[in-house]
Amino acid sequence: MKVHETRSQTHSSAEEEGKTGTRRQKTESRGHEGDHPSSKTKKAKVANNENGKDSGKSIVEVGEEFDEFCKTMKEHLSVEEMRRILEVNGQDASGSDDAVVTRCQDLMFYGPLERCPVCNGQLECTGRNYECRGTYSEWSACVYHTRDNPRKDKSLKLPEGIENSKVNIDWVKSQQSKSYPKRSLFPEDKPFAGMTISLSGRLARRHEDWKEEIEKYGGVCSKSIIGVTCLVVSPAERERGGSSKLVEAMESGIPVVSEKWLVDSIENERALPLDAYDVVSDLAPEGKGIPWDKQDPSEEALESLTAELKLYGKKSVYKDSKLEQQGGKIFERDGIIYNCAFSNCDLGRRLNEYCIMQLIVVPEANVHLYYKKGRVGDDPRAEERVEEMLNDNDAVKEFVRLFELITDNEFELWEREKKFIKKPLKFFPIDMDDGVDVRYGGLGLRQMGVAAAHCKLDSMVANFMKVLCSQEIYRYALMEMGHDNPDLPMGMLSELHLKRCEEVLLEFIEALKSHGEQDQKTNVKLVGLSSKWFTLMHSTRPFTIRNFEEFADHVAAPLESIRDIVVASHLVGDMTGATIDDPLFDRYKKLGCSVTPLDKNSDDYKMIVKYLAKTYEPIKLGDSVYDASVENIFAVESSSSPSYDEIKKMPNKVLLWCGTGSSNLLRHLQKGFLPSICSIPVPGYMFGRAIVCSDAAAEAAKYGFTAVDRPEGFLVLAIASLGQHITEISTAPEDPEALEDKKTAVKGIGRKTTDEAEHFVWKDDIKVPCGRLIESGNKNSPLEYNEYAVYDPKQASIRFLVEVKYEEQNMEMDTVE
Repeated sequence: MKVHETRSQTHSSAEEEGKTGTRRQKTESRGHEGDHPSSKTKKAKVANNENGKDSGKSIVEVGEEFDEFCKTMKEHLSVEEMRRILEVNGQDASGSDDAVVTRCQDLMFYGPLERCPVCNGQLECTGRNYECRGTYSEWSACVYHTRDNPRKDKSLKLPEGIENSKVNIDWVKSQQSKSYPKRSLFPEDKPFAGMTISLSGRLARRHEDWKEEIEKYGGVCSKSIIGVTCLVVSPAERERGGSSKLVEAMESGIPVVSEKWLVDSIENERALPLDAYDVVSDLAPEGKGIPWDKQDPSEEALESLTAELKLYGKKSVYKDSKLEQQGGKIFERDGIIYNCAFSNCDLGRRLNEYCIMQLIVVPEANVHLYYKKGRVGDDPRAEERVEEMLNDNDAVKEFVRLFELITDNEFELWEREKKFIKKPLKFFPIDMDDGVDVRYGGLGLRQMGVAAAHCKLDSMVANFMKVLCSQEIYRYALMEMGHDNPDLPMGMLSELHLKRCEEVLLEFIEALKSHGEQDQKTNVKLVGLSSKWFTLMHSTRPFTIRNFEEFADHVAAPLESIRDIVVASHLVGDMTGATIDDPLFDRYKKLGCSVTPLDKNSDDYKMIVKYLAKTYEPIKLGDSVYDASVENIFAVESSSSPSYDEIKKMPNKVLLWCGTGSSNLLRHLQKGFLPSICSIPVPGYMFGRAIVCSDAAAEAAKYGFTAVDRPEGFLVLAIASLGQHITEISTAPEDPEALEDKKTAVKGIGRKTTDEAEHFVWKDDIKVPCGRLIESGNKNSPLEYNEYAVYDPKQASIRFLVEVKYEEQNMEMDTVE
């Protein structure tokens, strides 16, 4: 086979472990006694044994004895002998040589460690605490840690053939008749304990000031970079090409971080992950690119919005392969499409990677294999290759081999039956649908004006359709949610994949309901579930979700939005071609509804403007406040929801506001309202699986407003039939499922309500709760404004779309003369 291209390979985990292990071992051997290095000149602290009794030796003396013992071990025991000692004492003997040496030294001097109480994995001393190195589940590493001394009350065992070794046998045997010394840990308020930090360049604070701070918090400040934990530099230094220190650090593989790492670590009272503050990852020799999860959110947002989508569906040729330019198509055989995307998020191990595998047919050439594995935005460090195979059979065999290598699952069992079992440290497939992600297939900025000009629809309707069929609103929506990876088609997921996500969502809810206090076992479980969620729903910024508020914002709402964006992708299709054949009119017909602009002089238009003005309150974002003005109003008649003639016959009808993002509108118009995806005790979801509206435009505007640089949005007005009986509640319902079963409309009383004295009846006995917002007297309500819930989609009908523009108010304060 011919290799056309080979990109830089990622370092193996074993190599990384060896490097970090060496640095960690150096710092721990210097500072394991738990105090600043200058503590030898202070009053000596007394060390205890594992039973808490006075050992008769100071902590410094025990530390020195440990250092001497480590030297003796290295001189007289091989690494293989150390592995055998670990095994016979029930300790983990795997890993790099450096890791084994450190683990065996700890075992022989301080005694065998207990197993992790959460996952039964191996505990390991880091100098600050004892951390589990085991695996909690197939989705995540265990993150259990403790500062207690988790040692077994057992004598050390020596395997056959080592009993007569020269390694301090007298000392080892002496431990069989007395307790081991207790290992002292670095103080919790010393985030830099055991670390040696070097400074370079002009920082915000003088080097002398930082040296005092670093030493105050347990670290050592070194002028050299030999053996240091990291090098702290200013951003300006790398712009000038970098000092000799910076170059030497990069060549030695020493982390180079920004000054903010020092500030944040002191503020958080713990040493934060160095890679989150790395400032030189984009100086890799193969090109530029900082992983998005390391960028400032505003910089990441800009890059996301301008990034070209690299993979848009099951039959899409990945852009970086450059084979689409040669007429490449995805290879298919026996009903199988050889195109797979994968994700693996393990928060316990701080992994968040994607992988792409394709077989690509190129005209007048053999089948090509494309493979890429890495992190979003980190192309220089990605593992990537393009190979022209000898024949189709060889290509399929290699594809299947790679699939099984990175997943530990059978390829055909997945592709034909969608059967898959996640394995630890292995990838999970992102099941793509056969279509075009709207971030690729939607109208680009340059196409929008031309498409609207060529459209036979009313100009206002054409402009409305132009917005809903554009790439922009969907890019913004996915960027705001953190699901904007351009390497994965998040807008073209299969129904099966979305169903699996919903199953994980329900599993997550049960865990949050039952966890009670945030103890260690709960934390490990939430890390595992968060890893599982962000593997299936790949995010550029995954984190551990710990409560229902975070769950609503980062699990429930994104799943509903992505489900709606997938519908939009299928409806919009591929609009990247010429617009002369009026693609907007074609998509309008597929909607199955009529959208008609209201005359601005009509009574309905004036009524809606009044309703908005009365029930709206400015949105606060930071120090700015945004008002909303009406641009246009459209009357809607959708075939997916009850017609006006149908709903006007129903009892107790109310015209209510519904909050929605622009990216959700196509699905609403084509398929009608769907109930909330779950039931959790937060606004929007506390009524169970219901369609939720409000009598306050201010509530709906929270969903319509997304960003200051996108001032346009839409508010929905729907007629809801509340039925003959309404259940009013002033607190979160204890049993939302009971409300669902009754199918009775619910009104949740907010802290603010509309003045009933100003309500009026519109037509056909449809009530309009249009009144200024006043205090309701229900100060402890979880809701800011009144919310109404109905459980049958046939009880709600979209009637109007209100196009609004959010404008910053003049916030200048009056000066006092």
